[in-house]
Amino acid sequence: MASEVANRYASGFFLLACENKTVREKKEQAEIILAVLLQNEEVLGILEAVRISSEEKKRFLKNIFKEAADQDFMHLLYLLVDKNRCWYLEEILSAYIAMADEKLGIQRARVISARPLPQAEMIRIRQALSRQTGKEIVLVNHVDPRVIAGIKVVIGNRVTDVTMLARMEQMKRAMLEGGRV
Repeated sequence: MASEVANRYASGFFLLACENKTVREKKEQAEIILAVLLQNEEVLGILEAVRISSEEKKRFLKNIFKEAADQDFMHLLYLLVDKNRCWYLEEILSAYIAMADEKLGIQRARVISARPLPQAEMIRIRQALSRQTGKEIVLVNHVDPRVIAGIKVVIGNRVTDVTMLARMEQMKRAMLEGGRV
């Protein structure tokens, strides 16, 4: 859950995007920037470093995000540098993406399986979830060998678990309680 400070920045940026009718474009930019931050811990390290001047940080941001971020996004990044709040950046981006998803009718879901699912299977699952929820579904496949067989689908706070692991846990509980399987 995002902090109050992160939510304020994300909300302000979201309102700006709504006014400019650029919610989807800014969401795509936020996803790119967030991916860079998550893949390269050094980026946040530089932004949070006290020995690096604000001007150096801004030049750094301009160099790495000049293609990925528009002027509004760069102004947000510069504001965070000026206010010394770069450590909120991941939270701000995540909160903005969640707000944009809600506005755009997008629901994120995870499919957990023992092996990577074929593209055709992912499309079939996404279409079924889309029909079920009435929303556009962004589906990600997480691989967990403990699943053994079957799949587990997590969408929002709803979990559908039809894995062999879940079935074995059910059987274990039933046997420990002296019941039937």
